[in-house]
Amino acid sequence: QVQLVESGGGSAQTGGSLRLSCAVSGSFFSRNCMAWFRQYPGKAREGVASIYTADGSTSYADSVKGRFTISQDNAKNTVYLEMNSLKPEDSAMYYCAAEPGSRWCSPYRYFTFWGQGTQVTVSS
Repeated sequence: QVQLVESGGGSAQTGGSLRLSCAVSGSFFSRNCMAWFRQYPGKAREGVASIYTADGSTSYADSVKGRFTISQDNAKNTVYLEMNSLKPEDSAMYYCAAEPGSRWCSPYRYFTFWGQGTQVTVSS
């Protein structure tokens, strides 16, 4: 069973930065499709970024390209989301997701495993 634990959410000012972490256990970290999603109140979750941990290839939603960076630390079985130039519209609950063993990796695909979420609030 894959377990995902997010951390690093909190508050920031417009233009500021935050880094989210997702610790992964229970799977072969080196062959996962990992992603970050966000969810606004009353809305469906939307994919933000993904990374295929076997080769580090990444993909981003247009709304965050150039501002957010997804990365991995294989030694710590952890995926990060570095969020820069934050905007009030980035305020949401952020979730980590994993699809073990999947070569098809995109923030728009289906994911089986999810973390509990971490809140990000950006004030103007």
